Amino acid sequence: MALKVPKAGLNTMLKDGYKLSSGLEEAVFRNIAATKELCEITRTSLGPNGRNKLVVNHLEKLFLTNDAATIMKELDVIHPAAKLLCMAAVQQEVEMGDATNFVLVFAGELLQKGEHLLKMGLHPSEVIDGYIEAGKKAKEIFDEISVETVNDYRSKSELLKVVKSCIASKQYGYEDFFGSIIVDACLEILPKNNPGAFNVDSIRVVKILGASLLDTSVVKGMVFGREPEGSVTNITNGKIAIFSCGLDVQTTETKGTVLIKNAQDMLNFSSGEEKNLEDLIKAIADTGVKVVVSGSGIGELALHFFNRFGIMVVKILSKFDLRRLCRVTGATALARMGPPLPEELGHIDVVESLEIGSDRCTVFRQATEETKTATIVIRGATMNLLDDIERAIDDAVNTVKAIVSKDARLLAGAGSCEIEVAKRLLSIAEKTPGLAQYSMKAFAESLEVLPRTLAENSGMDSTEVVSKLYAAHEKENSTMGVDIESTDNGLVDVKKVAIYDSLVIKQSAIKLATSSAVTVLSIDQIIMSRPAGGPKPKQNNNWDED
Repeated sequence: MALKVPKAGLNTMLKDGYKLSSGLEEAVFRNIAATKELCEITRTSLGPNGRNKLVVNHLEKLFLTNDAATIMKELDVIHPAAKLLCMAAVQQEVEMGDATNFVLVFAGELLQKGEHLLKMGLHPSEVIDGYIEAGKKAKEIFDEISVETVNDYRSKSELLKVVKSCIASKQYGYEDFFGSIIVDACLEILPKNNPGAFNVDSIRVVKILGASLLDTSVVKGMVFGREPEGSVTNITNGKIAIFSCGLDVQTTETKGTVLIKNAQDMLNFSSGEEKNLEDLIKAIADTGVKVVVSGSGIGELALHFFNRFGIMVVKILSKFDLRRLCRVTGATALARMGPPLPEELGHIDVVESLEIGSDRCTVFRQATEETKTATIVIRGATMNLLDDIERAIDDAVNTVKAIVSKDARLLAGAGSCEIEVAKRLLSIAEKTPGLAQYSMKAFAESLEVLPRTLAENSGMDSTEVVSKLYAAHEKENSTMGVDIESTDNGLVDVKKVAIYDSLVIKQSAIKLATSSAVTVLSIDQIIMSRPAGGPKPKQNNNWDED
């Protein structure tokens, strides 16, 4: 039998169920429309007056936040072009920890300006070339217009310059209070000899319901939200042993049968087990251990002997927290139950059980020597509020890391640096030959989206604010930004009110936004196969429960 040769055409070459979209109308403009919808979601959350979003994910967990990275993670976006922007925003969160919203808003604006150019008759490759060239020029201009530098990493006032702006964009009104707390925590764990080795993971957050946000505090060490297991609740200046295994009567892997003939045999059997466990715990106590931490269960009998020998027992079920505690105390996590070697022991200055609100907590604190972990204990009325504060703290700590380990230069915030770069890019575009100048101008105009959005979210006339900003920057007032507290569409000198953005974070955001916009514009065909899985089960609407 001869093989059937299909007719010409892509649809006939592929299996049934494939969808094909091509050309500007079907592929490019549809992609841009999808990304526009996505960016509008987060655009209203930009800046200090940004609105919160209430997101309920597929597990029915509730998120109340204006953090773009969290919104993008929890929204189950299935459109392929919109997904590219989500990935760029998540990557910005992973690399820099801040400015995720700016990535989305700026990429969306670039695509909208690109759509206008394409409708004018430009080819997508000409728009792409102009955007790439403008992105390179913008990076150079950002390097030139830095207005401030963090000179001393150990100075609280220097670090507050950048932390306060970061917190104000998420929790407006609490920037002074939280800025001070976060900088205190960062200075606690900043390595003395090598500040570049600053580790974000060394600042932990514990959320305890109750009281108000102003009762938030920093603890030099680690805080665990459970009390010690035994009767010993306070230890000072002691050795610590950490076990990742359970502390209980040791059992063999194979099952055995014991034949017991009378009551005496029964007593002898259990007393032998007890004697072995007592000898084992006595051997641990003889090494000078005062605190034992277990990563698994603790048996009643073992707890009895630990209490008898005056050893404090704490259960920590997270293996990650166990590793962090090992780093803080210098101990080694043991996978076997037995007396630790001297080099496997750690040292802790204070372990105490405290009551914070109505919760009992155990605090591991290094009082004298330099600590390797600091914990911020957040208080508040609702769990959603505590979660949002935690995200703001995470962003601020990541900003400190970027300043300390990457680049200490700062830019004028509140939309000031964007207008300055837009002004300079427009003058460069005027001198650029060819059609690329149109897309360079579009890139420059897209940078206006940040001050425009700040003004809109604050209830001001955005067109008037942007025109005033351009006028101020033409007069060499290159640090004028949007005054969100103004009632008459006024501006503010951001150097006087100390609103700064990190240079390296801003450059990363511009680079990722440009790259994702260029990727979307370079798509000319969408070929989608039919989703896997069989036909849906038939709905029987006439089903009678009885």
